[in-house]
Amino acid sequence: MSLFHDLNVSLEENWPIWLVTVVLVVAAVIDGWKLKVPNWITFPLIISGWIYSTANYGWEGFGWSLVGTAVGLGLLLPAYAIGGMGAGDVKLLGGVGAWVWGTTTFYAFACSAVVGGVLAVAMVLWRRAWTRHADQFRQIVNEIVQIRDPNTLSAIAAERKSSMLLLPYGIPIAIGTIGYFLWMGMLI
Repeated sequence: MSLFHDLNVSLEENWPIWLVTVVLVVAAVIDGWKLKVPNWITFPLIISGWIYSTANYGWEGFGWSLVGTAVGLGLLLPAYAIGGMGAGDVKLLGGVGAWVWGTTTFYAFACSAVVGGVLAVAMVLWRRAWTRHADQFRQIVNEIVQIRDPNTLSAIAAERKSSMLLLPYGIPIAIGTIGYFLWMGMLI
C-alpha cells in the first residue's frame, strides 16, 4: 500500500512532467512511423504550457513559459533553417519549453543531442555505411562553412534528402528529455 500511495502522491505532485512525458512518447512513436511530428501535438502542447504557467504562476509564469518556448525553438531552429530537421521537431522542443521553462529545456536539449548523436552513429554502423555517411557529413560541414546562406543550404539539403539516412528527431527528443526528467527526479 505504501508503494501505491507514494506513486499516487508523485503523480499528483508531478503531473505536468508526466503529461509532457506522455506527449513526448506519442510524438516519438508518430515521428518514428511517419517521419513527422504533427501540429495537432505541438501547438496544443505549447499553448497549454502557456495556460498552465499563467494559471499557476501568473504573468511571471507566462513570461517564463514564453522564454522556455523561445529556448526550445531557438536551439533547434538553426538545424531546421539549413534543412537538417523538420519543423515538428523544433515545435516539439518549444512545447517542452512552454511547460518546463528555459533551463530545464536547455538541459533536456543537451541530453537529446547526445542521444541523437548516439542513435545516428548506431544507425550508420548498423547499415555498414560509415564511409558514405562520413563523406556526406564532411560535405555538409564544408557547405555550411562556405555557403552560409540558410536558404541555399536548405535547398541543397532538400535535394540530398532522398539519399540520406533520416533520423526522426522526435525520438531523441523524447528519450533525452524523459531521461533528463528521470535523472533529476522530476518523474518520481
